[in-house]
Amino acid sequence: MTDPLSRIADALDRLAPPVPPPADPARGTAFVFAAGVLAAVAPAPAQPLARFVGVDAQRDALHANLRRHASGAAAHDVLLWGARGMGKSSLVRSVHAALLAEGADLALVQVARDDLDRLPALFAAIGDTPRRFVVYADDVSFEADERQYKALRSVLDGGIAARPDSVRLVVTSNRRHLVAREHAETEAANAVNARDVLDDRLALADRFGLSLGFHNADQASYLAMVAGYAAAHGLAFTDADALAWAAGRGHRSGRVAWQYATELAGRAGRALVPA
Repeated sequence: MTDPLSRIADALDRLAPPVPPPADPARGTAFVFAAGVLAAVAPAPAQPLARFVGVDAQRDALHANLRRHASGAAAHDVLLWGARGMGKSSLVRSVHAALLAEGADLALVQVARDDLDRLPALFAAIGDTPRRFVVYADDVSFEADERQYKALRSVLDGGIAARPDSVRLVVTSNRRHLVAREHAETEAANAVNARDVLDDRLALADRFGLSLGFHNADQASYLAMVAGYAAAHGLAFTDADALAWAAGRGHRSGRVAWQYATELAGRAGRALVPA
């Protein structure tokens, strides 16, 4: 007779959904890597590159770098850092979509911050696939000398589990150095060589060949962003109303401009999707 604990365990096994098989990295253009499993996903909606106003230089630099990577030429790992809501994450998706439209065989793989220590497993899964990959980690920051920080540093430094030549990293962060300075200083205060520890913790960003800063939008840039969205979707607005909307949120950014466009569409009883 089976004991009660075994019956409960069997019942839970039957209730638990089976683990899906890993996706084929040769098929599809967008993937998520989570808990050690590669899954294909539908690409998220992407704004046209021309819609990125006020970050033209950053847009063009990222586009050129990833185009080189897609073609098999030398390319950098990229850090996009700076003010929240200024389009860092959206720009990654839009550049990827633009390159696909140009005919590039380039896959985008998003990795959560907590899965950075699993990057060697991801590289093993995609390394032999004859195509190019961008491994993308969004909104990354570190509090102290934690394992995810060490994992990312190892990849960028060319550790023993080196990533394939077909892979480049793109990381976004609100912090220029990825590590909070106050945490780095606290760790340094307890070290024998405090200056060396502080420099090491704050130098992770230096390991990216291309570092692109995003800063808060000035009034003219914000209104240009609003005008771009309004023109694309046939929405009417006034500068005064757009500025009042931004003032109510305490800052001006691309995200606030898109939220204002959503508000305009809602007032008009219309749907609004990226286009």
